[in-house]
Amino acid sequence: MSSSYSASTSSPDLPRPKHRRTPTGFSPKEITNIEASIPAESRQVWQKFGVKEFGGKEEFQQEFIRHVETTLARSIYNCDDLAAYQAASQAIRDRLIIAWNKTQQKHTTKDQKRVYYLSLEFLMGRAMDNAMLNAGIKDITKAGVADLGFKIEDLLEQEPDAALGNGGLGRLAACFIDSIASTNYPGWGYGLRYQYGIFKQRIVDGYQVESPDYWLTFSNPWEIPRYEIQIDVMFYGYTRKYTNDDGKVVHVWEGGEQIQAVAYDVPVPGYGTETTNNLRLWASKPTREFDFEKFNAGDYESSVRESQKAETISAVLYPNDNFYSGKELRLKQQYFWVAASLNDIIRRFKKTHRPWKEFPDQVAIQLNDTHPTLAVVELQRILVDMEGVEWDDAWNIVTNTFGYTNHTVLPEALEKWPVPLFQNLLPRHLEIIYDINLFFLQQVEKLFPKERELLARVSIIEESSPQQVRMAYLAIIGSHKVNGVAELHSELIKTTIFKDFVTIYGPDKFMNVTNGITPRRWLHQANPKLSNLIASKVGSYDFLKDLNLLKKIEPFAHDPKFQDEWVAIKKFNKARLAAHIKEHNGFDVNIDALFDVQVKRIHEYKRQQMNIFGVIHRYLSIKTMTEEEKKEATPRVCIFGGKSAPGYYMAKTIIKLINAVSEVVNADADIGDLLKVVFIADYNVSKAEIIIPASDISQHISTAGTEASGTSNMKFVLSGGLILGTVDGANIEITREVGENNIFLFGHLAESVEDLRHKHRFSKVPLDPNLEKVFEAIESGMFGDHNIYGSLVSSVTGSDYYLVSDDFQSYLDAQKLVDQDFKNKDTWVSRSITAVANMGFFSSDRAIDEYAESIWNIEPIAVE
Repeated sequence: MSSSYSASTSSPDLPRPKHRRTPTGFSPKEITNIEASIPAESRQVWQKFGVKEFGGKEEFQQEFIRHVETTLARSIYNCDDLAAYQAASQAIRDRLIIAWNKTQQKHTTKDQKRVYYLSLEFLMGRAMDNAMLNAGIKDITKAGVADLGFKIEDLLEQEPDAALGNGGLGRLAACFIDSIASTNYPGWGYGLRYQYGIFKQRIVDGYQVESPDYWLTFSNPWEIPRYEIQIDVMFYGYTRKYTNDDGKVVHVWEGGEQIQAVAYDVPVPGYGTETTNNLRLWASKPTREFDFEKFNAGDYESSVRESQKAETISAVLYPNDNFYSGKELRLKQQYFWVAASLNDIIRRFKKTHRPWKEFPDQVAIQLNDTHPTLAVVELQRILVDMEGVEWDDAWNIVTNTFGYTNHTVLPEALEKWPVPLFQNLLPRHLEIIYDINLFFLQQVEKLFPKERELLARVSIIEESSPQQVRMAYLAIIGSHKVNGVAELHSELIKTTIFKDFVTIYGPDKFMNVTNGITPRRWLHQANPKLSNLIASKVGSYDFLKDLNLLKKIEPFAHDPKFQDEWVAIKKFNKARLAAHIKEHNGFDVNIDALFDVQVKRIHEYKRQQMNIFGVIHRYLSIKTMTEEEKKEATPRVCIFGGKSAPGYYMAKTIIKLINAVSEVVNADADIGDLLKVVFIADYNVSKAEIIIPASDISQHISTAGTEASGTSNMKFVLSGGLILGTVDGANIEITREVGENNIFLFGHLAESVEDLRHKHRFSKVPLDPNLEKVFEAIESGMFGDHNIYGSLVSSVTGSDYYLVSDDFQSYLDAQKLVDQDFKNKDTWVSRSITAVANMGFFSSDRAIDEYAESIWNIEPIAVE
């Protein structure tokens, strides 16, 4: 692995001593001696013309106009909203870069331990609004562009969402790197710069249709291309083994194809601090972009084939792995990303000239799920094969460096890779995995000499056909801490999927860090009117850094004036969402109706199918009501949103059914405003910022014991919506914090799930009668060709793995209670206020403090 760093020296006419400039920064020792090595004349000129952060409206306007006229090559005559957004973004980015430079210099001179957060997804959303808020320049920017004839709201709409993630995993990573900066911890994020994101979702005839997300059509002002940082990453090849002069066996991986990783940096500003950390994203490029010989020979397509093949690696998030080529591309993605990231981390460490044994004292690496687990093997390979560290010493370094966050309790969701695929793509890494597994199993056998079945259960290599590499097991063995993301989840992984590892390592290796969300984006940015109202009672906006201060609004839960203001804000947010629905879906919704929302990744365990079955039941019930009964019914707008994985047939069928029901219900004149069904296409962070503040009730209804945590539940409650949910994930802790009276729970508990599944497998379990009526309606053709939904219906009438039928009556009962309680407006509002007041625990700042203390062992560094 090599990198193409270059260096330049000062001009020959400057007095000696000359100093060496590098594009990748100085070591701590170099930076302390830098003043003496830079010629005095150069230093004075630099200080005289050094760039400073704009501090007021006029300084911002000066930067804005400079960027319009020079960066964009436009003028006052052709500066439209897009150009204005780009110019404002460039001005704000310049300010962030100044703070970024200060932060990196401070971290380098302090030379403290840093955390590196490896996540395949960073669902950042739009950057400009967040940057203005965190840097404290929103009012300046708003006034500055207003004087120039623009509205800040129009400029913000020009920015596409950064297509760097899909669901909760990526949004959690985004909240976490925001909080790492806001709490002044030294840390970087590492991810991939996807050219087309996961996909842009369109709904055609009710079906999800995927198309590329061209979010990089215009240059991205928030990223800094680092073309000088190019790291070669190898695939395929073979391993050569020889004995060196010292009698040591050396392994050399060679003969493969190489791809270049090019760095793009995204500054991550902290809120209320100068700390601006870094998110480094890697793009894949060919080592040879253009084959002139093939071009001259007339083979034009082949001349650029290598370029296209290389760029595929970072083209799309989660390529469809239903085919071998898709599996290979996914594994390529993962290795490309971790190899480039580790090369970068190690380069930074080696500049300090410390011995390798101090690596874990300077570096903490957090694996966000199993996707980056190859980093464990790659670090061992670098230490043993390239740096000559003895195996046991290297493994001690590796295991003290990594922490692993698990995000699932579903055995089928634990990542595995076929051994033949590994053998072909990463031959040396497979050898190292075999060795790691051998030494681990030898230790286990010593501890449990008579338990051979245990060895098979905990082996990294699963003895199936073909053999599989179990990445979660590798992550556990290669990390010093393993954490779940909610209390129930952390207990379940210890008693189910990882219980053998608890037996081997003891319980201390396993811990819980409940997820959190950043209140800056999910309260102040998404729901500014509510944030302002809260600030009027708290006395400041300090609750955006200390969310426990929300407790101060609880005494106002029954205050009529405060309640009226609270209701007016909710109504404003519902009107905003209604306008979005009118624009994009083409029909009106009643903003006085109860807004019932379920927006998240479409998956059977999240049970959107239960929700839409419930909607059909409601529709059928309304159809049988008298006019008098209809007057007493609670009007509802049922709002869905989320993407299905391209190869996930069942999830796509759920989307089709939702849209089919929407088409029938919304066109039924007998129903009117009593029920509307909406599917909001291409759900993303920006749409979440419109949808979440408008919810009255949100559904988090996963089968008990299947949702690790969830964070959308936290976002909805923080914006004043109540929850309808199962006793699962973070719903449990939310219930504990906000009180059982302020949440609607239903369904079987996690401890009952396996017994119920056993009954479904081995005996005939009657279908819920109300659900049977729903299926009869589907099979009658009420929502189109019933054959389309055959597999969806069969999944419930058969094994019903996700217990839709078992929980359906309890679900309907909870929905009736919601209908009744929503009619009592005063009580509903007081419950909403009380729930928000008790959400202090669910800040991502709190979660980061727990990681820093219990896993990473890092300290904050104030940047001035």
